[in-house]
Amino acid sequence: MGKGKGNPEFWIAEIRPGRILFEMSGIDEASAKKALDLAAYKLPVQTEFVKRSVL
Repeated sequence: MGKGKGNPEFWIAEIRPGRILFEMSGIDEASAKKALDLAAYKLPVQTEFVKRSVL
């Protein structure tokens, strides 16, 4: 107690390349791509839309 560290100014999350940020199911591909494009616009990192193929 009483360490004097103060309140945090901001939070940081480290995101390494290849990390999946969002997964969607039960929605058509066009709607999912549109929603993720809108979300990616707000993120400070480069994003890519990846579709999983079912064998």
